[in-house]
Amino acid sequence: MANIPDSHADLLKKKAFANLATLNADGSPQVSPVWVDTDGTNILFNTAKGRVKTRNLEREKRVALTIVDPDNPYRYVGIQGRVTGMSEKGADDHIDKMAMKYMGKEKYPLRAPGEVRVIVTIAPDKVFTMG
Repeated sequence: MANIPDSHADLLKKKAFANLATLNADGSPQVSPVWVDTDGTNILFNTAKGRVKTRNLEREKRVALTIVDPDNPYRYVGIQGRVTGMSEKGADDHIDKMAMKYMGKEKYPLRAPGEVRVIVTIAPDKVFTMG
């Protein structure tokens, strides 16, 4: 497992979006912007069950993502890794935490009726940085 260097660890704490790449069933790439979090070792993001990226991750655990510094687009961290967990447990509270970080709202306001939230955990295998 690779670690995110201290020089770029702040990108997981600030309001920086990640672009997450997964693989479709036919092998073509699929990219989604996601809100990111960390447990100190792994990358976490929250999504809804049934979305394309969720289906892709259930089938293929390998991912890549970049997190670009919103204050300096020439500074970023790139991560290649694998999904080590997908859990509904705590996902509703986690999306509210992410809504506070990214939107300044206590509750996630974009939830669809009947939506089931999932926390995805990514273990970094390779990490590269710029800036």
